[in-house]
Amino acid sequence: MTDQRVLSGYIDVWWQAVNDFTAVLEQVPAEQWSTPTDLAGWDVQAVAAHIAHLEAILAGAPEETVEVGEPAHVTSLMGLYTEQGVVARRDRSPDDLINEIRSVTTARHTTLLADPPTDGTAKPATIFGGIDWDWSRLLRNRPLDVWMHEQDVRRAVGLPGGLDTPAAQHTADYLMESLGVVLAKRVGAPAGTTAVLEVTGSAPAAVVVDENGRGQQMAELPADPTVRLAMDREAWIVLAGGRRTPEAGAVTVEGDAALGKAVLEKLAITP
Repeated sequence: MTDQRVLSGYIDVWWQAVNDFTAVLEQVPAEQWSTPTDLAGWDVQAVAAHIAHLEAILAGAPEETVEVGEPAHVTSLMGLYTEQGVVARRDRSPDDLINEIRSVTTARHTTLLADPPTDGTAKPATIFGGIDWDWSRLLRNRPLDVWMHEQDVRRAVGLPGGLDTPAAQHTADYLMESLGVVLAKRVGAPAGTTAVLEVTGSAPAAVVVDENGRGQQMAELPADPTVRLAMDREAWIVLAGGRRTPEAGAVTVEGDAALGKAVLEKLAITP
């Protein structure tokens, strides 16, 4: 498959994720926009403002520089950057934020369709936060970010759903690729250790730690891995997203129980 077709697929998933996200925001009463989410320091309003901020920059809006103080939940330079977009929109109404998201994403979607990127390794002319991403990484990450925040809003206000959309599939599968890094680097499992991750709705992932201490994808699922983790998609997302502990009984661990516990404790891989 050509780069252009792959990138076009990412754009399609992102666009659907944006529409799903704004549809959920429309269902949230104004009095619930101050409801805290699983993200430290961010309520529903902040989550919506964050998406509006990044999508506005990608659509060509000027960078915003505002004083954010020293909030305890900001622990990195990227966190400081994203907090500026949230603070800059603190006084905006729900309708203002929804309309901004729709406006800037429509403009960006139109541009991407009119002049689609064709080389995944090329660098976009406009990107947020000065990060050094190519087209492939940028377009692959946008559906993940939007959909993860849709789920943050849904959990906060009690609107379950959206777990079987293209963006949900994209995000779950994408995050599963991190299993090797978690096992080998974060947990520090010895060479020869194998792990299988089974998430409802996704193909199982299997990795082995090689002699150089790196987690490698396995071509076939081992019959008797060192550890096997099984869970539904929502449990996987809250773990991999560092959001919260899944519901009791949502995760099954077979094999080395201590290793399984260590892997589960290190699964949070999104910023």
